[in-house]
Amino acid sequence: MAEQAQRRWRAACPNCGAPVEFASAASASAVCGFCRSTLLRSGDTLSRIGQSAEIFEDYSPLQLGSTGRWMGAGFSVVGRVQRGSELGNWNEWHLLFDTGGEAARVAWLSEDNGQFVISLEVPLAERPPEAPGVGLPLTLAGQRWQVAAVVDAALRAAEGELPRPPQAGRVVEVRNVQGEVGTLEYAETGPPIWSVGRAVQLAELALQGLRTTAEGESIAEAKFAGRSIACPNCGAPLEPKLSQTRSMTCGQCHAVVDLPEGDAKALGFVAQSPGREPLIPLGRTGTLAFDGDKPLPWTVVGYQERCDIPEDADDEQSFWREYLLYNRLAGFAFLVDTREGWSLVRTLTGAPAPAHGGVAWQGRSYGQRWVYGAKTTHVLGEFYWPVRLEDHVQVADFVTGDGQYLLSREQQGPEITWSGGRPLPAEIVQRGFGLSAPAAQFARDASAFSSGGKLLRNIVVGLFLIVLLFALLRACSSDDCQQYKDSFGENSNEYRQCRAASRGSGVYVGNGGGSYGGFSSGGGGHK
Repeated sequence: MAEQAQRRWRAACPNCGAPVEFASAASASAVCGFCRSTLLRSGDTLSRIGQSAEIFEDYSPLQLGSTGRWMGAGFSVVGRVQRGSELGNWNEWHLLFDTGGEAARVAWLSEDNGQFVISLEVPLAERPPEAPGVGLPLTLAGQRWQVAAVVDAALRAAEGELPRPPQAGRVVEVRNVQGEVGTLEYAETGPPIWSVGRAVQLAELALQGLRTTAEGESIAEAKFAGRSIACPNCGAPLEPKLSQTRSMTCGQCHAVVDLPEGDAKALGFVAQSPGREPLIPLGRTGTLAFDGDKPLPWTVVGYQERCDIPEDADDEQSFWREYLLYNRLAGFAFLVDTREGWSLVRTLTGAPAPAHGGVAWQGRSYGQRWVYGAKTTHVLGEFYWPVRLEDHVQVADFVTGDGQYLLSREQQGPEITWSGGRPLPAEIVQRGFGLSAPAAQFARDASAFSSGGKLLRNIVVGLFLIVLLFALLRACSSDDCQQYKDSFGENSNEYRQCRAASRGSGVYVGNGGGSYGGFSSGGGGHK
């Protein structure tokens, strides 16, 4: 016999007899916390319809029973679905809002490229397209969207109370200029489920009941601290610091290893040669602030070196570096280091609108600067998406007229990721991370991002003078590429490329229009 107590409803699991509790009368499914049976609720009856896999531990500070507030309303976390695709894995937390007697709307708190999104399920009057193309515009629910991803999402596991039995199926993700992300979920049965969400910061949700130890450390991280996996290349132990890590570099043989879920053995890896050490060491924590936000502590958990892919052999090749930063409540960000300067960026929830000669985003116009292919050439540390050496992505970079705001669009396979940020003075990077390296390694000119008329003319004139000076002094110069050697090191790609060009043509000109790097993750789990 089921029990009705206040708003909650309780019944025995038909498989093991353990109590299964529903906090919402609208919830139609649950996963038994004892035997992992997937249960379907029909009136006062529970029936077993399947078996859920074990939840794999991750970095999320959330857990069933956590509470918070959003838009003036309180909520509690009552369920979770873990999904995955070739782009990575992600969580969808089912939220139950205190609606004051009104019918509860189905709400989710989900991961979105290292950030967080709260979305509400909304009735959809029209029939959506069956096969929208990635990158194409789409009108749906009276709004203009851009298709950001089309993936086959597998069901990894589930727990707690859910609005319906979880299923695998195709997921279409769309984004708009208002900073919203929409999701169409196509399951094997029933019409597509439509939801619309916006980015949130966990620190803004007044969260209570998070997973912590007595010392305040995340339980997920505490459990994960002892995890050790043998490197499939050399056998050395791999000990990831974050449990959401999907790829990491072996400290012994430098192989890039795909990490499994749970305690399975790591099988996939790609060998790579040792590279030079990054300017900011892995594990270093520094304080940086995004535009308008308060400074936060960010820890360097990953590092990758990337380059563009020249269209022909005569084109100059550009190189840059990206540091993956992590903050427990703010998610992930990227600190990008190029020959033009430093920049701090993070992924966008929405998508800019096309505009004449570029795009528009949050009241600013961005001109298109470059379009190019790019690839990753070297990695260190850990990444929340599966990193692949030599994987090709297509990148388009945009910049405002004053050079103070940057956007980047990166497409890899079935997903498009937009990222944005601002140039960052080198001294802020150096001071924020407490670094004592020579100033020449940091002090690159972030003002070179500007495409303003006067500055652009000065750059052109400056480049001409540099070419002339290098040509005149080549005969008496022992090393035409000394500036790159001082800034990036003798073993850097920039210095080697410069030396190769000098031997071939006699004169090498530094990057006068190369990329400042793709700001997006190049992968990662979406919602």
